[in-house]
Amino acid sequence: MALCLPLCGCFHLGPDRLEQDQIGYSQALGDAENQQTLLNVVRLRYADTPSFLQTTQIISSYQLQQSVSGGLQTFPGASTDAGNYITAGADAQFQQSPTFTLQPIIGEEFADSFIRPLSPAELIPLIEGGIPVDVLLRLGVQSINNLQNARALGGEGSQGSPQFFLLLHDLRVLQIAGLLDAAQREGETPAASKAKPEAQIYLEIGATTDPGLTATATEARQLLGMAPDAARAEIVYGAGMPASGEISILTRPMMSILEQLAIQVDVPAADVEDGQTTPSIGNIGIEHRPVVIVHSGIKAPRDVFVAIQYHRTWFWVSNTDFDSKVAFSIVQILLALTQTTNASGAIITIPAG
Repeated sequence: MALCLPLCGCFHLGPDRLEQDQIGYSQALGDAENQQTLLNVVRLRYADTPSFLQTTQIISSYQLQQSVSGGLQTFPGASTDAGNYITAGADAQFQQSPTFTLQPIIGEEFADSFIRPLSPAELIPLIEGGIPVDVLLRLGVQSINNLQNARALGGEGSQGSPQFFLLLHDLRVLQIAGLLDAAQREGETPAASKAKPEAQIYLEIGATTDPGLTATATEARQLLGMAPDAARAEIVYGAGMPASGEISILTRPMMSILEQLAIQVDVPAADVEDGQTTPSIGNIGIEHRPVVIVHSGIKAPRDVFVAIQYHRTWFWVSNTDFDSKVAFSIVQILLALTQTTNASGAIITIPAG
């Protein structure tokens, strides 16, 4: 009995269990979201319907039962010790019952999350958070003034304007040098209006004495349609050439961002030849690689950043491709930015098997 008592004391629920669950479920949720995003990108490439499930709740409950028993039974009149018994026992039971609640993104929520173009007020301030400006604009913007990004519809000009990618390169150089900022302030509204004023977004290019950076800043201002000595310009939503002191940006919806990734996915040549999908759209100008390089093959390598199987082909992003991982993470940030929970939607509750 003395040996059994410590065994029951070894079973306990405490902070260690919370730490393991929080880290474990967080990692599993991140991996699942990466796989869902890559799967939808591949489905779009093959003209298949994407589907989105949002994890709204994770409940993990536990039950711990412990018991100790012992007894002594003697028979003094017995001729031998065979009639005397000493019993002891210990028992511990641990039960875990996790439940995941998933919500399909459909209807009005789907339109708001995936069909509505991102607002410049949502997109541009992310530059201040350290997100590479060239990757952010390549994903979230269809055009800047008359400079066109690549588009998924195909046809002439689907690769975009060479000057568009030159502009993104210049902005990235200025961002690294600390000369590029995004400023935001509340606009003015008439005194009689009760509507909330819309935020005004400005792109600012700082001054420098470095000859190389000065040339880059001059080129960037020219491509943006700014005056040679202008320090900032207001960003407005729209296409074409804007008024003086403004930069016109036509942003994309989330669905177009996913299509941007889809048009450059590496697909088997046989799938293109038999009409399952279209050829990949290449790069143009100074840009020499897809924003996210997605490989394909019969089998995915062991060490990958994210991998999914679609029909009989595996698609994956390499774990050693840092630039692709950064861009893929930015896509996930934009997805999180656009998605909201709609309590009226269908709920799917799945007990973990």
